[in-house]
Amino acid sequence: MTSGDVRYHRQFRSSAIPDPHDVLVYLPPGYEADQRRRYPVLYLQDGQNVFDGETSFIHGQEWGVDDSAEHLIREGEVKPVIIVAVYNAGPNRIDEYTPTKDHKTKRGGKAYLYGRMLVRDLKPFIDSTYRTLRDRKHTGLGGSSLGALVTLYLGLKHADVFGKLAVMSPSVWWDNRAIVKMVNDFEDLERPMIWLDVGTQEGGAPRRTLADTRQLRDALVTQGWHLGTNLGYYEAIGADHSERSWARRVPTMLKFLFGK
Repeated sequence: MTSGDVRYHRQFRSSAIPDPHDVLVYLPPGYEADQRRRYPVLYLQDGQNVFDGETSFIHGQEWGVDDSAEHLIREGEVKPVIIVAVYNAGPNRIDEYTPTKDHKTKRGGKAYLYGRMLVRDLKPFIDSTYRTLRDRKHTGLGGSSLGALVTLYLGLKHADVFGKLAVMSPSVWWDNRAIVKMVNDFEDLERPMIWLDVGTQEGGAPRRTLADTRQLRDALVTQGWHLGTNLGYYEAIGADHSERSWARRVPTMLKFLFGK
């Protein structure tokens, strides 16, 4: 069950990719009361897991982003923000969420097309349908696992569009850690603010997962990000790779990216 005012846009289509995506839009408290105010926007991957446990990949496990946002906004800890949850493509999720083709599986590598859908089609639709702040400073992108991988990739590729990134438990391992090389090659002077986190008990090789994320963090620092200012980093002791774990970290992520 969702909390607050959540609008549904079924089967959103784009010429950039073959699969339509359901889109859910959370509107913050007070949205309808003040018709002049405009709001920042956070786009999230794996939208079926974001608001409602009934639609989640694992039934009953959700991020609860609507619950966290509703509470934090009403308590004055987070600026009112519109949250757009984009459903994944199901069987084609791996293709859309990976920036390169994996040399072993020969799968993936279509994240640039997914990004084209977000930037050229979905964002303009959201900006024309809702009262948004359209500039990069007020536009965020986020996800977990492969959703975090595509978030960071698109955040670097479209740094002029996305100024805030939520990179939670990223799949750094994909294609021999290609995302680390992409960070090392990043040359844009406009660095998005990044929230990066990882659990210490993720997957079948938690030590490797933790080491990969630390390597990514260090690459970001080397490229000019500063811990505590435009780079937030957190290691969740004992946390596994699940919606339940990410839900616990959502409030901290929201406060870092959209806090007052």
